[in-house]
Amino acid sequence: MAAKKKTAKKSAKKSAKKSAKKSARKSAKKSAKKSGKKRVPSAAFMRPVQPDTALSAVVGSSPIPRTELTKKLWQYIKRNGLQDAKNRRAINADDKLRPVFGGRSQVTMFDMTKLVNKHVS
Repeated sequence: MAAKKKTAKKSAKKSAKKSAKKSARKSAKKSAKKSGKKRVPSAAFMRPVQPDTALSAVVGSSPIPRTELTKKLWQYIKRNGLQDAKNRRAINADDKLRPVFGGRSQVTMFDMTKLVNKHVS
């Protein structure tokens, strides 16, 4: 009988801890929404980078932040229909993107950012 009481107390304590954690998370989210503060991006992402000649054929030659560079790259891919129809994670390279992708005719969207980083300074 004493064993049952101990397990009942332990489970009650665990459930109380879980509910306290949940309510703390919810209140933190609500306070962030109420304050109206926007999330500020990291300064490293907002620092302008200079695309090299191969990448500038796609996104332009002026220095732009990495976030804008990625947006322009995706605009180019969508505008020219370069996303693979069957495997949506794959990007098919055209003549302008092939030098950026290291001569490969198809890359995944996860490899794309790694390959693009080699073309900025």
